[in-house]
Amino acid sequence: MSHPTLIIYTDGAARGNPGPGGYGAILKWGAAEKELSKGYRLTTNNRMELMAVIAALEALTKHNLSVTIYSDSQYVVKAVKEGWLKKWINTDFKGGKKNKDLWKRFHQLSQKHNLQFVWVKGHADNPYNNRCDELATTAADGKNLLIDEVYEQEREQA
Repeated sequence: MSHPTLIIYTDGAARGNPGPGGYGAILKWGAAEKELSKGYRLTTNNRMELMAVIAALEALTKHNLSVTIYSDSQYVVKAVKEGWLKKWINTDFKGGKKNKDLWKRFHQLSQKHNLQFVWVKGHADNPYNNRCDELATTAADGKNLLIDEVYEQEREQA
């Protein structure tokens, strides 16, 4: 018996980049939908794009799902589809590749499912992508923002 594909839409945002940021994700399983979002006091756009994917995957309670992830982030989609991430992991992110903590977290999660990434044009005519953008920017503009601890520590050390 085949299961439907889980559809995930994601988006990240940062005001100022770096600055306050947030992510938004929508998980669609048949007719069911779930929205996720969180905001951080200091982060980058790329970190939030990746956090949206991570948060969505971390919300899953089953393993071995077929998952299609729609993202408007070339950084995230190309890293996976064009094999950049494999290379970064094999070289332990040599050369100062950014966001090692998040990429490693994503990589662990990605082993549990059959993932397919699809790039979508941002701020265009995809209502789910637009809603994720709204979730991300609303979270970034919110109160009681979380701390992106690894990012802030790395900034202090730089």
